[in-house]
Amino acid sequence: MDKKIIESNQAPAPLGPYSQAVLAGNTLYCSGQVGIDPATGKLNDPNLETETTQVMQNLSAVLTEAGFEFKDVVKCSIFLKDMNDFGVVNKIYGGYFPNDPPARETVQVAGLPLDVNVEISLVAVR
Repeated sequence: MDKKIIESNQAPAPLGPYSQAVLAGNTLYCSGQVGIDPATGKLNDPNLETETTQVMQNLSAVLTEAGFEFKDVVKCSIFLKDMNDFGVVNKIYGGYFPNDPPARETVQVAGLPLDVNVEISLVAVR
């Protein structure tokens, strides 16, 4: 099996010892993304909508770097600091999957890196 590390300068650098994504065969495993603006290295979180949009843009950058698109995504995991944010996050997230959305779970967690409100990871196949 071929394994290739994917790194995009259009997405924030990892916060620890992990890769933005790993391409294994025809499957792309994207690490969780938070709302860091890759241009500034700072959280883009003036509100939940902006933060969630930045998360999705970061995922898009990693997908693009690997030659994938959102239509190739088969599984997502959404981690929320507060389940009351589900509706806002779900609406923005859903805009990236207008047809045939992937499998998904959404869970509330006790804490997320940098005390963000949302983190999303995904798996894509071509």
